[in-house]
Amino acid sequence: MDLTRPDGTPLRVLVVDDEVNIAELISMALRYEGWEVQAAHTGTKAVQTAKDFRPDAIVLDMMLPDFDGMEVLRRIRGFDALVPVVFLTARDAVEDRIAGLTAGGDDYVTKPFSLEEVVARLRGLMRRAGAQQQAESSVLSVGDLTLDEDSHEVFRAGQEISLTATEFELLRFLMRNPRRVLSKAQILDRVWNYDFGGQANVVELYISYLRKKIDAGRDPMIHTMRGAGYVLKPAA
Repeated sequence: MDLTRPDGTPLRVLVVDDEVNIAELISMALRYEGWEVQAAHTGTKAVQTAKDFRPDAIVLDMMLPDFDGMEVLRRIRGFDALVPVVFLTARDAVEDRIAGLTAGGDDYVTKPFSLEEVVARLRGLMRRAGAQQQAESSVLSVGDLTLDEDSHEVFRAGQEISLTATEFELLRFLMRNPRRVLSKAQILDRVWNYDFGGQANVVELYISYLRKKIDAGRDPMIHTMRGAGYVLKPAA
């Protein structure tokens, strides 16, 4: 079972290491897990990225060129008191471990380390931090509409509906957030992975495609909230 955010989107991990090749290796391993990753190579950049990216966990090197991992964590704790942190350290001294954990770090990996160990530590931390696990069932249901995330089958009132890959992703995002108004920007970011406003018309286009397949001849489930976005809810 994969770990995800409560809304079903990928977990976010910030990787902080001044050795670019190490940061890239860790980032690749985490992306392979299906997580969204950003990297920083200085303490200053790490703090700013943590503010903007709002990660679910941080991999943090103790030794950075501008200020150390302890100071990075102290500053991040100023606006995110709970994000779990795995420290990377070349020093295995007991006092380092105590100092790191006192500063709010949650775990340690000592260099040289295996990528599998970093991934395993992160998984454990994020589970303990309450990251949502997807249920054993891969079927989403809203009213008489069902979507199977594994087989990509969609049914409404028992009738199968054929969707393109993009239509499926859009419907999945709507169904993971029933009764919640989703803005065009949110939909662009989650379904198309970009957020510049000039492409908002693509959202309108695909919503119209979905409506023709999901709602045609039936009580509507997809609703437009003028000036706010779109919401999917069971038919009245």
